[in-house]
Amino acid sequence: MNSPARRHYLRTAAALAAAAGAAQEDLPPATANAYELMLRQLAEHRRTLKSIQSIERKVEAKRGFLPVYAPWVDGVLQADRGGQDDVLVTVLVWRIDTGDLAGALTLAEYAVRHGLTPPDHYQRGLPCIVAEEFAEVALRQLAAGELADVAALEGAADLTAGHDMPDEVRAKLYKALGYALREAAPQQALDYLHAALKAHDKVGVKKDIERLEREIRKAAEPPATEQPNTAPATGQG
Repeated sequence: MNSPARRHYLRTAAALAAAAGAAQEDLPPATANAYELMLRQLAEHRRTLKSIQSIERKVEAKRGFLPVYAPWVDGVLQADRGGQDDVLVTVLVWRIDTGDLAGALTLAEYAVRHGLTPPDHYQRGLPCIVAEEFAEVALRQLAAGELADVAALEGAADLTAGHDMPDEVRAKLYKALGYALREAAPQQALDYLHAALKAHDKVGVKKDIERLEREIRKAAEPPATEQPNTAPATGQG
């Protein structure tokens, strides 16, 4: 299904669609047909996902679906001209769902910069989706004892900083960053936890802040030195 010829066709069609920067109905027929092909494929994959009850199996299914859309997404990114694209936005969300935060961030930067909006079945704006879903994935990874992608989390925080969203969402992203940095950069982690608490006082980090402050203070204390033995020596005879 994803032959080299088909990948080339989809990349080229996607680049033309993005370069047009217009409504899809205004695209040349061949390019519009390629976009419709991607939308039909997306609808089929969504039907498959809807039939799966297990969250873990849904994630595995999305991971298997993503390569089908890679040529289209590559073409859109290369053209870098904007234009609403439900395929790219859905792939962005699926990459987050599969834990590929670095790959998702690349698409998020494009989508947010060009003002793309989520398909109708999403109830939140795109910056809010990026912030909240990045945080949710990272918190799950950390709870499972895995590492979180700090660079991607910081990228998501920077990308969404100027956009309106519920305070709880921004606090959750700062919380994820604080938790992710506790071992490697305690002071930076503490700063993020304070920012989370400031954004939403019920984010659940007060105990973490107290614990981390104690650890930082303890680490800053000078090591205890042994006191010299000044007692007079006693001898025999």
